[in-house]
Amino acid sequence: MAKDNENGVDRRGALECMVWAGTGLLWTVAGGVPKVQQILGTTPANAQAATGFTFAQISDSHLGFARPENPDTNATLQEAIDRVVAAKDKPAFMIHTGDISHLSKPAQFDTADKIIGSSKLDVHYVPGEHDVIDEDNGKAYLDRYGKNSKGKGWYAFDHQGVHFIGLVNVFDLKAGGMGNLGAEQLAWLADDLKGKSASAPIVVFAHIPLWTVYQDWGWGTDDSMQALDLLKRFGSVTVLNGHIHQIFQKVEGNVAFHTARSTAFPQGEPGKAPSAGPMLMPEGKLKTVLGVASVTVKQGTHALAIVDTPLLAG
Repeated sequence: MAKDNENGVDRRGALECMVWAGTGLLWTVAGGVPKVQQILGTTPANAQAATGFTFAQISDSHLGFARPENPDTNATLQEAIDRVVAAKDKPAFMIHTGDISHLSKPAQFDTADKIIGSSKLDVHYVPGEHDVIDEDNGKAYLDRYGKNSKGKGWYAFDHQGVHFIGLVNVFDLKAGGMGNLGAEQLAWLADDLKGKSASAPIVVFAHIPLWTVYQDWGWGTDDSMQALDLLKRFGSVTVLNGHIHQIFQKVEGNVAFHTARSTAFPQGEPGKAPSAGPMLMPEGKLKTVLGVASVTVKQGTHALAIVDTPLLAG
């Protein structure tokens, strides 16, 4: 298989890479070819051009979880928010890619709102499966975060020429099963994309990955290809997900996929750990596998720069 000697990348434009722990990661994609560089700290001061903007991503806060893997998820979420606030390039807004709570309890959402609200940023949410397991099938989440959404919480918005799409793939999820978008949401997506120029940058965010990371653990979405087919005509598509609590990335043509660390606890490496679920870290190491992401958009380029920063350098 032909390789780019400088970057170690298949010239056909596909890359899979997992970063489970360690320092922050600066990731850019140009012409389908990614360049990866390990970094420490927050976004470099020169990463954001005057004609662009930066937004933050957090995921999988699991407030209400209190086990040895992380006995204080409130504290690690607050530390993640403090890191976002302290970033050299102030984010325009923040997205949360699901599992705000652990058990869909109003008190857990209340605490999350207080901690995340301390950022003073606008926040765009999509639900994780832990946010919709209440007896009313997600009513608590939708009443709080879905007021301006369609269906079971999907929506879109624009910011400085970039079209953002929040998708929902966690309802009616069976234990260990794959996520699902459903016909109603796919029809809405097709309608939302009508008339959009192929040159418009698209950012899609959802909880469960929109590509199959590991089917045995349900780390993927059954009908994601129908959504990706609708997106393939666009020159720049970035797909951001949570759920798997570790960084996994892949580039296929003009679509770049990127999953986020949790702010609560890590999960094991696919195929190596016996099952999905919270993983106990050695003493003092938990914060090396928790973190936040900063995404920089620069007008006139197709590349989005993603910086993943752990709460504590390894």
